[in-house]
Amino acid sequence: MRAQVIKETREFIAANFLFRDDRAELADTDSLLDAGLIDSTGVLELVAFLEKHFEITIADADIVPDNLDTVEAIANFVERQRAGATDRLVLAAAS
Repeated sequence: MRAQVIKETREFIAANFLFRDDRAELADTDSLLDAGLIDSTGVLELVAFLEKHFEITIADADIVPDNLDTVEAIANFVERQRAGATDRLVLAAAS
């Protein structure tokens, strides 16, 4: 699952934010903000993509660099969100 999140997130970033020739050189640990690839509007576009594509909900408090500044951080965050959603469904079904 994690590899799929990384692949699909990289594809989204490449299609929407990478307008340079060195697309492949963006490492999963490179800061999207420091590289100048994503600004505040881009973050909102990224959040909308993640919510729709991975069927997660992202709270305003979660829209922070620790969760969204690198492809690796995004994959970790999506995995945590999906695991939390699964846990909530299991608890709801048990009630």
